[in-house]
Amino acid sequence: MKVSAQYAATHLDDILSAADEGEEVRIDRPNKPGIRLVVEGAPNRTAAPQAGRRILGAGRGELRVPSVEEWAEMDKELEHLMNDAPLTSQGDR
Repeated sequence: MKVSAQYAATHLDDILSAADEGEEVRIDRPNKPGIRLVVEGAPNRTAAPQAGRRILGAGRGELRVPSVEEWAEMDKELEHLMNDAPLTSQGDR
């Protein structure tokens, strides 16, 4: 969650609840460095990587590469859709 300092001042209960649930809260302040709020010792479950910055291994566990058999099945399905299925439905005419 990324919020402004003004929002944080008026919605502290919401921010604390989000942090308690494991979400990292980033508070942006004008002309000052931002602040990260996390529960001490809790794993960070919902933090998104910063835009424009890549971290090696950040997507570990989030991507599964299909097996050769799964690729072949997807190829068959796409071939069927491209060659055997009608381009438009009959109800559109």
